[in-house]
Amino acid sequence: MKTNLKKASLLLTGVMIGSKLFAQSADTSATAKDYVKPFSGGDQLRTWSIGVHGGLLTPFTIFGRNNRQDFTNPSEQFGYGAYIKKQILPSFGLQADFLRGQVASSHSQINSTGTSPYESYSTKLNWSAALSANFTLANINWRHDRPFIQPYLTAGAGYMNYTPRVTPVGGQQVNFKKTDNGHINEVFIPIGTGLKFNLAPGINLDLGYQVNFVQSDNFDGYNFGGGDDRFSYAHVGLEFALGSKKKPQMAVHNPVSSMRTEYQWENQRTRAELQQQIDAEKAKNAQLASDLATTNANLAKLTTDSDGDGVVDVNDKCPNTPAGQKVDGSGCPLAKPVVYVTEEDKKVVKDAIKNLEFDLGKATIRAHSYPSLDRVAQLLVDKNFSLKLAGHTDNTGSADLNMRLSKDRAESVKSYLASKGANPSRIEATGYGQTQPIATNKTAAGRQANRRVEFTLY
Repeated sequence: MKTNLKKASLLLTGVMIGSKLFAQSADTSATAKDYVKPFSGGDQLRTWSIGVHGGLLTPFTIFGRNNRQDFTNPSEQFGYGAYIKKQILPSFGLQADFLRGQVASSHSQINSTGTSPYESYSTKLNWSAALSANFTLANINWRHDRPFIQPYLTAGAGYMNYTPRVTPVGGQQVNFKKTDNGHINEVFIPIGTGLKFNLAPGINLDLGYQVNFVQSDNFDGYNFGGGDDRFSYAHVGLEFALGSKKKPQMAVHNPVSSMRTEYQWENQRTRAELQQQIDAEKAKNAQLASDLATTNANLAKLTTDSDGDGVVDVNDKCPNTPAGQKVDGSGCPLAKPVVYVTEEDKKVVKDAIKNLEFDLGKATIRAHSYPSLDRVAQLLVDKNFSLKLAGHTDNTGSADLNMRLSKDRAESVKSYLASKGANPSRIEATGYGQTQPIATNKTAAGRQANRRVEFTLY
């Protein structure tokens, strides 16, 4: 008895020390972690948790039967277990339990022959698994932001594997069941209650008591009295919530606190919005005063035509149009006429491309290219065409050098055309270097084809 009490004391001390260490390392900013927008759904809360526990197993239970127990002198033995829980509602969850340990007692009841056949029994609980409903009570606190203690009740059903061994009076301990290594499989009904204490966000101290109703009279290896066997388990343990630490645990979350926080925030927002409305009205009044002060200046704008296009500023939807630009009634440039490029025009450009040559590695146009470029310049003057020049090179030399050379050659052609009367604002010169070859650079003919300036009329 003293040994078992010592074990229980050491277990409780270890759990308390461990829980304290966890509590010290955990984030304790309760205000930030406990708030969840009301009616936002369960995905804003942590609903999965795991627990571990240890304690004392004994055939004595709070439901009595002291005078009907198969053995009259129960003892306490060590047990341990774990569980995983899914919280479905703030006050209701489902948990899968696992339990192992040993149950023992001595001095069997006197049977019908007037004798006590057994000195003691010891049943090893090899394993037990159960599915239980967990009902959390009083997880709403109207006085504090967070409830510190949550009472709970559990009830479920499970299946266990155990090995009862009995010691006859004056004999040696033997298995109650003579086959299957003495193992017995049996259904049992666990019913429990307990208290959980919030040590830190997502960490709870669990103090519980459970009575397990075995659905037979074989658990202690002695059929006496005709009733089913039962045993109890008093334990202490820790529960850890799974998931993001930014979310509170549903079972310990206090929705009243979140509603109070939401109410306070709403009041703050309302005051801020009212202040914004006051500030906006003040700004409007100031603007009206400014408008009244500048009325005379605004009247002058009714006759002002800043860009000289014949449309006064107050009606001009396209201010600052270039001098001489033809505009419509709202001051916007007239639509550009459709440009028609004839086959003859294309031939002029094609000849210019064919005859265009530069000095090696330079942007200097050779003299024999001038006549065909002169015809292109005259075409731009006569028909007011726009022209895009695109310079290209082969891959001889560095990419940076080729890019500059292609740009310089396109600009050289633009300068020459402008010198012959073409409008430079209608000529766009761009260099592409060696990035857009039209033939292979592995042959002299291919490189020659890639060294080019393309002309595009539009």
